Amino acid sequence: MGNRLGEFVEWQVRPAVVRLFQERGIDVHEFHPGISVKRDNEGLEIDLLVVNDTDAILVEVKSKLTQRDVDEHLQRLAKFKRLMPRFRDVKALGAVAAMIVPNEVASYGCRQGLFVLVQSGENVIILNDAEFTPRVW
Repeated sequence: MGNRLGEFVEWQVRPAVVRLFQERGIDVHEFHPGISVKRDNEGLEIDLLVVNDTDAILVEVKSKLTQRDVDEHLQRLAKFKRLMPRFRDVKALGAVAAMIVPNEVASYGCRQGLFVLVQSGENVIILNDAEFTPRVW
């Protein structure tokens, strides 16, 4: 996230994520920014980890989201429980958040089972419709 725009997006997203997921029926109550893990010569970085006792949502934050960003986040989700075994018994979900999300990238993220969060005016919203069922890792 090393740029000012990325930091701005993260500061926009951070205050909204708990409320947004609670509104979707996922009763998260903690968020942890900037998680970095090194284990068995592998690494994992998570921009925001939003959790409760049964769910963990890994949120990747970008200024402009690309399909490559979505693919990299899917790889991150695939190794999350292996590299952070304390979360092995929770439902891991994924989300991508950005200030700019092209329509085709938003559709791709939704098809991959990720929540897609975007800036809308001064707020952050979840683009996925109410019937969306997230993929569980």
